[in-house]
Amino acid sequence: MKREILITSDGSTTIHLPDWNEQYHSKHGAIQEANHVFIKHGLAYFINSDYYINSHQISILEIGFGTGLNTFITLLETIKHNLNINYVGVEAYPVLAEEIKKLNYVDELNANHFQDNFDKIHDSSWEEKHQIKEYFSLTKRKQFFKDIKDLEQFDIVYFDAFGARVQPELWTEAIFEIMFKALKSNGILVTYSAKGSVRRALQSVGFTVERLPGPPGKREMLRAIKNI
Repeated sequence: MKREILITSDGSTTIHLPDWNEQYHSKHGAIQEANHVFIKHGLAYFINSDYYINSHQISILEIGFGTGLNTFITLLETIKHNLNINYVGVEAYPVLAEEIKKLNYVDELNANHFQDNFDKIHDSSWEEKHQIKEYFSLTKRKQFFKDIKDLEQFDIVYFDAFGARVQPELWTEAIFEIMFKALKSNGILVTYSAKGSVRRALQSVGFTVERLPGPPGKREMLRAIKNI
């Protein structure tokens, strides 16, 4: 499938798939979307909730590791707020090294001091746990989402799969049941999607779901909480 590097509205890059008319991040702003959906309404929400105990390790599962943007931004938040994070990124079809070199996230985030960490995120081997920086560990798993078997291991799920328009099989009750089981009690799942079918699928497996204002270009997004 043909793949192109696209400059999004906030100046940051993403990978565009012309055959699907789909991209890895919002064309309205890759960095803006990541910060709004996964940091503001995911990580920041969790660390300000009653369920977070200061200094305890936070475990994050990313569904769709892709370009590593969400991972890198989370690493920067770890440094900024002195967090302790164990990060697991799942991706069935890893992005190619030559594509990674064309992404401009380090420059656009004014994070040149952390270029080595960005490189390490992508250069580290799959299926092994790596210490990317003090208090930030990363495990990349080459795996189909349907094959995830984790039980009550994660505080947060970043659900960043390709959209339901092109891959509806990734937005089903069966997949969200796997996510529900993988989360600890009071864990949260955040996603850029706000489709009614997605909301209903999340609710059907036990999540409490709320609509939130979306990132640029989207009216709404969803946050789901495992309230048990």
